[in-house]
Amino acid sequence: MLEKILIFIIFLGPLVFFHELGHFLFARLFGVRVEVFSIGFGPKLFKFKRGDTDYCISAIPLGGYVKMFGDDPMNMEAVPVEDRPMSFTHKSKWARFWIVMGGPLANFILAYVIFFTLLVGGEKVPELRIGMIPETSSLFQAGLRPGDSLRMFNDKPVLSPTDIALEGTNPVKSVAVMRAGEILTLPLNMTGEQFLNELIQYPPALRKPYLVNKSGETFLLSRTSDGPTVKFSLDEMSLLTGVEAYQVLKVPASFSEENLAKQNLEVVESFELTQNGREDLLSVLREKGFTSKDLMARSILQGSAADQAGLKMNDTIIGVNGEGIYSFDSLVNKIQNETASPILFSVWSAGEAKDLQITPVVKLEEGKERKLIGVYSSAEFVPIEFIQTESKGLFASVPLAMARTWDVTKKTLEGFRMLFTAQVSLKTIGGPIAIGQVASDSFNTSLTYFFQLMALISINLGIINLLPIPVLDGGHIVFIMLEAINRGPISRRKMEIAQQVGLSLLLLLMVGALFNDVSRFF
Repeated sequence: MLEKILIFIIFLGPLVFFHELGHFLFARLFGVRVEVFSIGFGPKLFKFKRGDTDYCISAIPLGGYVKMFGDDPMNMEAVPVEDRPMSFTHKSKWARFWIVMGGPLANFILAYVIFFTLLVGGEKVPELRIGMIPETSSLFQAGLRPGDSLRMFNDKPVLSPTDIALEGTNPVKSVAVMRAGEILTLPLNMTGEQFLNELIQYPPALRKPYLVNKSGETFLLSRTSDGPTVKFSLDEMSLLTGVEAYQVLKVPASFSEENLAKQNLEVVESFELTQNGREDLLSVLREKGFTSKDLMARSILQGSAADQAGLKMNDTIIGVNGEGIYSFDSLVNKIQNETASPILFSVWSAGEAKDLQITPVVKLEEGKERKLIGVYSSAEFVPIEFIQTESKGLFASVPLAMARTWDVTKKTLEGFRMLFTAQVSLKTIGGPIAIGQVASDSFNTSLTYFFQLMALISINLGIINLLPIPVLDGGHIVFIMLEAINRGPISRRKMEIAQQVGLSLLLLLMVGALFNDVSRFF
């Protein structure tokens, strides 16, 4: 938790700092006295004074503010005549516009600088891989397979899920994937939003090709043409088509995944198979006395339904109510869909096959009933591979960063339009907890992801602050424009009403975002 809080502060700090720096620099440019420059709200943890300005770091790191001399339009006349040249409200409309605009502008500039730096330095990003999509899914029907690595989307490189999300409702005509060392281009008939929504349902948790037998011994499955390797997942192997030759290799106690080819693993089984469907390989292995290791129980929750029924650590579940099961995910789904109680489980235990009757415990999770038996899987997953892109060069990166900034801005605006027209649910809005979670996840995945997300949120902050809501920068700009149209200041009463409405809207938005966060994570 402390690590996540620290990452959140590291993530949000630059966004707040540059936003407030934009206001500060334009204020100083037009001769306005800045009284306070604060990162954060609430009690001041650290501060020092230089010139007329107190520089502070405050306790609540969810924003910041620049306090300018004479910034209260309700008390313009209270400013002494001799101090009015340094007062914000006594500056020209043009000067006030740029002082207010400075904050959002700084957010867009920061995003551009981040994109430019990433393009110049090259980007290291994890592969976007397809997870265990079922054969009924539209992704499978379009020709995608588990283990496919996404490379192009509408003939544009894919470096992060953000690249897909930004397509929004735009049609996706094609997708290019890396499969078994080859690039394949597949036609697609869905929007970016539809593609991403389905993709995230199936995380790329692809099983290493480890098998177990009835006695709980571990084996490694490999294609004869590849030799011993854990590079290809069991899920990828189970979807190969055509005639393939396989070997089952004994894994000794001294086994290491490094330098597999030099370990002279004993071949205990060799066979060829012409595959026509997902279950072919796994069902043939089952007939030969092997099954995927993820079905072995790594541990049993003490006092759980499985524990009470006699299931033990290293026991392997191979069937439910007489039907064969070939993955732990399938086991979980089968338990959820079974109406009979108790459920009959077929198990390999200490070299023997036996049946156990287990009655799942029903618990409420996120408003849905879940049937639990208390078994933890022994699954091992293929690690994420990283892709290092080449530097685009100093001069080429200038227009490319501009194009990326504009593209993100344009698609973010489209997202806000869909939100305001109810095409997208308000439940999709995230607050500080959601931002902190994705910031932590991106930091632990790749620094490129972390900074890409920072650029995206910077643009979002810039756009949000330009919304025509009083108390936001956009609301102040609207007041300045109304002054120009009215040829004079807005009445005190109208400003008070507008600010009250704006503050109420902002509070509702914040409460909604926090409610979504709490509902999503707790």
